[in-house]
Amino acid sequence: MIQYWQANSSRMINLMIEHAQMVLTSLLIALVIAIVLIWVFLKKKNWLNVLIYVFSLLYSVPSYAFFALSIPLTGLGEKSAIIVLVFYSEYVLLRTFITGIQNVDADYIEVAKGLGMTSKQIFVKVQLPLAFPAIFSGIQIALASTMAIATIASTISAGGLGDLLFEGLQTGRVVPILWGTILTVVLTIVGIIILKLVENIMISDWRDAEKGVN
Repeated sequence: MIQYWQANSSRMINLMIEHAQMVLTSLLIALVIAIVLIWVFLKKKNWLNVLIYVFSLLYSVPSYAFFALSIPLTGLGEKSAIIVLVFYSEYVLLRTFITGIQNVDADYIEVAKGLGMTSKQIFVKVQLPLAFPAIFSGIQIALASTMAIATIASTISAGGLGDLLFEGLQTGRVVPILWGTILTVVLTIVGIIILKLVENIMISDWRDAEKGVN
């Protein structure tokens, strides 16, 4: 293990950076799409249910097949991988976001309406902040699953830590597989820790702002 790291450390660090960039990009895109979709269809529950159903079907497609099906449309490489990862993340994000927003106490919304807030202001200043725990929980789940699925992106030349896993499979060596697994887990843990810090900061800032208004 140590000898392999000493001989390949620079390559492994580059693969970690590639992997992190691929996952982060796909999550950010999926996050923006999820918020926009919920904002547009929040009052149209039937449409939201249809969206969740559609993305649940896409989520059930095996990752190997999904990546392979993307090749004729967007070709090999990181671009195709990110598109596929966005679809996988979207189901998790939509489901948790919708649950969190719909569970916001109706009294808060009525108070906001009484203060003269518009629908957009209520969504941004009331519903989203109150749904932060559910939203960040969804992002954490999406992060963990996307980190794992992104390793398969190596099959379409997208790079990332999957290169180590497939190197081990092709050569019959266990060490690259172990390093690929360990580094994927490390990236996931670091990502979750950062998300927790961001969540605590955002919730704290929102509560401070709320106290200032009161």
